[in-house]
Amino acid sequence: MISFLVDKIHDVHFMTMLLAAIAASATAYTLVMPLFAGEGLQKRMKAVANERERIRQRERERLSKTEKVSLRQSPKQLVSKVVEDFNLGKWLAQEAARNKLTQAGYRGHAPYVTFLFFRLVTPIVFFAAAVLYVFVISHLQQSLTIKIGMCIGAAYLGLQAPMLFLKNAISKRQLSIKRAFPDALDLLLICIESGMSIEVAFRKVSTEIVTQSVALSEEFILTTAELSYLQDRKVAYENLAKRTDLEGVKSVCLALQQSERYGTPLGQSLRVMAQENRDMRMLRPQITLISRCIIRWRTKRERRRTATAATEC
Repeated sequence: MISFLVDKIHDVHFMTMLLAAIAASATAYTLVMPLFAGEGLQKRMKAVANERERIRQRERERLSKTEKVSLRQSPKQLVSKVVEDFNLGKWLAQEAARNKLTQAGYRGHAPYVTFLFFRLVTPIVFFAAAVLYVFVISHLQQSLTIKIGMCIGAAYLGLQAPMLFLKNAISKRQLSIKRAFPDALDLLLICIESGMSIEVAFRKVSTEIVTQSVALSEEFILTTAELSYLQDRKVAYENLAKRTDLEGVKSVCLALQQSERYGTPLGQSLRVMAQENRDMRMLRPQITLISRCIIRWRTKRERRRTATAATEC
């Protein structure tokens, strides 16, 4: 038996056929196995998709039981119908209204439609209330012209009421961002100098700064998403500057754009901007104190002039 095996090993023709058979088997195995592996992968992907759909249905049932609405709210049918029928988007400055709503923190289509609806309805309500008060309830002893003027003034006040509300919301949001932005810029500089990318740094700072300013945290989260999905990263920085409409944020966004365009060190640019923000934060109380002193000095001088003029008379 052993001699037979030795003879076969030394047989060149037999060894050639054996090696050819092994090579053919290996080739067939290499070609056939991916087909079976593909079927297994498809089965696993199908199982994952089914599990995802099952979880989605379960969450929908849970939300329907608790009567919760989704985060992306849709406008009411009546409100949307009124806005579309009167074509309010054209004569109420569509783009300007969207920018103001974004600066106030109201994003999406539903706040925009609701804002246009109230700009139409509020003047009518104020005018009707003024007519009811002036001509029915109060019985004012004034001329008809003055009464009509009061009603028109109430209608104008109703027209400006949504804009006043929006301006107040923008001012509060900008104040929150302005107070927390220097600390956020320092944290951003620390993250960049530690080796993080700008997207990871924005995401990290957004989680740390949320206790000081929810608005600034939201803006950083949106900027992170835009940096990840927009083709031109410059647009993400421009959108951040447009949404906040603050000079400090605009200057930082401009520095980030220049760093992206010219390849300057990002940490160096942020360090310069952080130092400028610290200097401005230190100078702001001094400027306020100096302004108050100047106002007091001018007030005292006017009083002295008034007292001197009265004495001379």
